[in-house]
Amino acid sequence: MKKILITGGFGFIGTTLTHLLVQVEGNHVHVVDDMSTSPVLLEDYLQQIGNPANLTYDITTVKEFFERDNVGLWDQIYHLASPVGPAGVLKHAGNMVREVVRDSYLIMDYCLQHDVKMLDISTSEIYGGGQSGYCPETTPKIVPANTTVRLEYAIAKLAAETAIINSCRAKGLKATIIRPFNVSGPRQSPKGGFVLPRFMQQAHTNQPITVFGDGSAIRAFTHVKDMARGIILGMDKGISGEAYNIGNPANKTNILDMAQRVVKVLDSSSEIIFVDPKTIYGDYYEEANDKFPDAEKAKKELGWFPEFDIDTTIMDAYTEYARQVSLEVLKDSI
Repeated sequence: MKKILITGGFGFIGTTLTHLLVQVEGNHVHVVDDMSTSPVLLEDYLQQIGNPANLTYDITTVKEFFERDNVGLWDQIYHLASPVGPAGVLKHAGNMVREVVRDSYLIMDYCLQHDVKMLDISTSEIYGGGQSGYCPETTPKIVPANTTVRLEYAIAKLAAETAIINSCRAKGLKATIIRPFNVSGPRQSPKGGFVLPRFMQQAHTNQPITVFGDGSAIRAFTHVKDMARGIILGMDKGISGEAYNIGNPANKTNILDMAQRVVKVLDSSSEIIFVDPKTIYGDYYEEANDKFPDAEKAKKELGWFPEFDIDTTIMDAYTEYARQVSLEVLKDSI
């Protein structure tokens, strides 16, 4: 039996990753999640995936779990737990570096002690926009002059990455890093400031779709199932001390186009309006620079290839959203 620990396993990406891993015969999956950024009602999610007998969980923080006397023995650790979302991170201002780096060290120390491989989920935010938005793994990480909460999140993740990579080189830590690009799809909540669920929620009720700025910001939307498969491949095939972009370059588009696609796919009568995001989320909110991935490294070294286009991503997200609305199980959090 392979014993797998997933921190943040009931989050947006985590729920899909957890579901994929519990379907593998011989896996036992244990989730550690304090539910603070989870987009699901746990009972509904567990019922939806069939209440698998090989899934157990602790509703607690990473810190509380790893400070226990008996943490247990694990074969693999996927570390997803983190503040999340362009709006969701705002309440963590001033604390993010401490939280992200502390949790990473707790897991690193455990993995070094027990010779366990970890898979760390970082962020595409570490690139700071790259070269006109283009982000290969070889591009310099850019720290902009303007200090924002979003920058604190990026620096926290980059600090954790740096410690992990250096520990692989100097101490023999087994660890691979995944940098996700604009993950979208089923179970993503609009409460964290994510664009597709906000558009989808507005289109569902035929309310105006709020596009930030002039809608020209460039993103490459990646289906959460493609992301979860990439994360598993990163664990199984990723080289220790290496970071891999997981993102779908074929889905590169701008935010206005995304809004128009949502209207079309959902057959909505919503109009599209342009707004200043600070009027919604406050003065601390900052939009990300343009960004889209070079995913060649993941394709060559991990054998990862994305399967889902933008319209399928929208429809899959909407199918789950409509299910939750019909059952009145939408979670009012984050």
